[in-house]
Amino acid sequence: MLNRRILRIKAFKVLYSFAENPSMSVAEAEAQLEISCESARSLYLLMLLMIPTLTDEASARIEDARNKFNPTDEERNPNMKFVENGLAPLFRDDPDFTKLVSRRKLSWDQYDALVRNLYSTLVTRDYYREYMASPERSLREDVNLFVKIFEQEFVDNTHLASILEDMSIWWNDDLAYSLTCCCDTLKDLASGKRWSLPPLYRSEMSSRPDVESDKAFIYKLLRQSYACFDKYSRLVAENVSQWESDRLFTTDMVLIVMGLSEAKAFPDMPVRVTINEYVEISKYYSTPKSRSFVNGLLDRLIRKLVSEGDIVKTAPVI
Repeated sequence: MLNRRILRIKAFKVLYSFAENPSMSVAEAEAQLEISCESARSLYLLMLLMIPTLTDEASARIEDARNKFNPTDEERNPNMKFVENGLAPLFRDDPDFTKLVSRRKLSWDQYDALVRNLYSTLVTRDYYREYMASPERSLREDVNLFVKIFEQEFVDNTHLASILEDMSIWWNDDLAYSLTCCCDTLKDLASGKRWSLPPLYRSEMSSRPDVESDKAFIYKLLRQSYACFDKYSRLVAENVSQWESDRLFTTDMVLIVMGLSEAKAFPDMPVRVTINEYVEISKYYSTPKSRSFVNGLLDRLIRKLVSEGDIVKTAPVI
């Protein structure tokens, strides 16, 4: 489920916590990393749970309209297509899914206002009206609808983001990636596959024996970053001007330390891959000028440490 970009981000956040709180032990850092990684899978489950939850909201609205004192013809004979979608039962009746959701205490019950608002907004959308007007009834069409819901109603939804932030401190910035995983799952269901909990690490989804373990990669990176933090942070400070040193952001320091640690820990990893990864992370977690700063300094310091023998690379350093 989690790719290396996401894993690097999670390790970066843990190492940033260590930079702010140097008393944190390696064991505590690894425990934080494990919780952070597993929490992303909980968020994935919670967002899938929105499918039967929205379906139940639609069903409740229809029943309320039918039970009015004087319902209209449309309210007495509503379009049941959304309520009878084929996706909701796949999750509602799946014993593995329901057991996991219950065990992790995941529910939208306390957030009925969000669910009501989502459904009220949904019924105004052109893509929803087109779905309801189409005579076709198929799981593939239901999947296409929910993929649009996930992409258009949940991304950049400030109300949802606020709720998720209150529900778990670990879900900050995980929503977009979790939604992508949800959409991948829905497309698998449309192709006839049965739902199963995805492996936590992307490498576990590969049947190739030569695929390196992502779990081993990220834990090795975190430990190496811990071991080299003091040495590499001093090196960064020594290789910037006094003016830059006084204004050096902790995020940039941590990113460069991680980049140097990755270059040291993984001789086969191309240098450009490592640099590009931390430059990309800096775009979202540091200042507008950090991209060029991280790129330039990380490249210069890796070359320096390679020339001194501190870092050994099996591939050419470009």
